[in-house]
Amino acid sequence: MTTDPPTHLNARKRPRQSRAKATLDAIFEASIQVLLGDGPQRLTTTRVAERAGVSVGTMYQYFPHKQALIYALNERYLEMLAERVEAACRVQHGAPLGRMVEALVSTYWAAKTERPEVTRVLYQTVVEMDNRALIEAFGARADAATAAMLASASDAVFVDLRTVTLTFLTTLFGTVRNLFERDLPAQDAAAVLGQLKLMCGAYLESVRTAA
Repeated sequence: MTTDPPTHLNARKRPRQSRAKATLDAIFEASIQVLLGDGPQRLTTTRVAERAGVSVGTMYQYFPHKQALIYALNERYLEMLAERVEAACRVQHGAPLGRMVEALVSTYWAAKTERPEVTRVLYQTVVEMDNRALIEAFGARADAATAAMLASASDAVFVDLRTVTLTFLTTLFGTVRNLFERDLPAQDAAAVLGQLKLMCGAYLESVRTAA
């Protein structure tokens, strides 16, 4: 995900060789484990380096401080999420509207709940971080992919496609985030997911015109 982060949150360098990418993967996974075990307040680059099995010097080559590390961790997560949304939308081009809703809501939910503890702790890390560039980049990609999908629906046309797309995605993203913030039991979360599909489907049906 190409973004322009605040200068103080820039990573020092980007990996280009496979060995460097493997090192970065280890650093990111170690960061997650430290966050889950100790919480955001106790995360330090030294702890992460120890957990990842790399030197503090190697760690510093990439991230000068923990804020830059947390920013990169969130950037990586949102990149994955954007790719999942884009792929789901591409597959549904030309499909009926109901199938599009089912596919996109299910895909987003699955991506968020594959490692729910990671999603939850990453929400906690952004409280004191300026992540507007990341959110804007992710939102732009999700908006574009969803609008292109809806525009191709075999049984619907939308007069104000931009507003419809924003309303659909705001409902989807906001509901899923609130489920994590409230830390609802799995049974309640599954029930809300079912209602979310109904709600999004009913909204899109109410604003569409026949193809």
